[in-house]
Amino acid sequence: MGFVDLTGKTFDVETYRKAIDSLFAQVPTFQRAGASAYKPGLEASVNFNRELGYPSRAFRSIHVAGTNGKGSTSSMLAAVLQSAGYRTGLYTSPHLVDFRERVKIDGQMVPEEYVFDFLRKWGQYIIREKISFFEITTALAFSYFRDMKIDVAVIETGLGGRLDSTNIITPLVSVITNIGLDHCEFLGHTLPEIAGEKAGIIKSGVPSVLGESNPEYDGVFHSTADTLSSRLLVADQPGSLDGVCGFLGISSPDELECGLTGECQKKNIRTVLAAVSVLTGMDGGKAMFRITPENVRTGVMNVASLTGLRGRWECLCHSPRVYCDTGHNAHGLKYVFHQLSEEVYDRLVIVFGVVADKDLDSIMALMPKDAFYIFTNAKGTRALKACALEERMHAAGFSGIVEDTVEKAVEKALEVATDKDFVYIGGSTFVVAEALDCFDVRK
Repeated sequence: MGFVDLTGKTFDVETYRKAIDSLFAQVPTFQRAGASAYKPGLEASVNFNRELGYPSRAFRSIHVAGTNGKGSTSSMLAAVLQSAGYRTGLYTSPHLVDFRERVKIDGQMVPEEYVFDFLRKWGQYIIREKISFFEITTALAFSYFRDMKIDVAVIETGLGGRLDSTNIITPLVSVITNIGLDHCEFLGHTLPEIAGEKAGIIKSGVPSVLGESNPEYDGVFHSTADTLSSRLLVADQPGSLDGVCGFLGISSPDELECGLTGECQKKNIRTVLAAVSVLTGMDGGKAMFRITPENVRTGVMNVASLTGLRGRWECLCHSPRVYCDTGHNAHGLKYVFHQLSEEVYDRLVIVFGVVADKDLDSIMALMPKDAFYIFTNAKGTRALKACALEERMHAAGFSGIVEDTVEKAVEKALEVATDKDFVYIGGSTFVVAEALDCFDVRK
């Protein structure tokens, strides 16, 4: 299917949807197609940015990379800046329901009309130059932020950092949340190798933040920062957040109330506070924004409503209790399963699906064997088929049933769970996305 020709056409919902459908068909997403859609390197992004008139230079930015927590950290930072009165862009990935979730200003998605006009003007260039989906959405985001004259944008990398399409910006601060083993086929099979790719967003003379330290990779970031004269603040080091905690009138970051209740958010909050320390000059540098303690508290507490963030230990139903989380690798899921161990219930029902390229053995080592599992798979070619997932997990001592769509798995979970049970849905961002759709339809 070729990209639909929008020349001379005006916006209407049907034409817009046809254009989006043809774009997804012509330009596969990593979200659905996996490795075949991955396109490392900056040449196409640099060239497209030039054709667009260098929108990447038109706004101030904060760059966020890391294995896990990027979306939550980016959204909290955006929410703090919004609360401080700044017109704030937010670029994240992947999306859950509507791909416009990736591009927001003050929590509002880019309008369909803007997307339509962008594709109408640049569609043939996109096909001719073989621009990838992520390169398209990055260019769209940067153009939209420029055209809307935002004050600042929080930009999340897609995959890695050094060769990521977003790495054409020179930010006010570079933030790396943490490093774990994920996407090893692209980024390396050791923590230092992956750290080297993530450290690629650190720029000369630009301060940087590391959210979680680890002796295995700390040296990579310190070396990179030293080489580039980047002032590095490590969020979990003793004393590093004393200034911002004093500013907030708290003795520990754990005292700050967060609207995102997952256990992993405690680490993300530390990363956010470290970034706030840099942005306000509390780390000893130059103040870039005026942010009050109340702005920080409001942003962190109301991040979901301010930015539209979803799928982070989100409650979908109260009777029975149903929660979902987008954690999708061992590094992120360890917090999810620890959170589950803290809950009280008669029985734990888990709707579970993964993509085929994940390290399932490492994930299974974290999972409770006394739960009732509903093995499923999301749509798309990346998903590990539910029957294959059940076979592998059954051999490892897990028991349950197979439902070959997320919709059927959700229905089954609600059918078998009592009001005293607890239902968790996860293992894959795509499983969560389809589950959200199921519950949104019910509302």
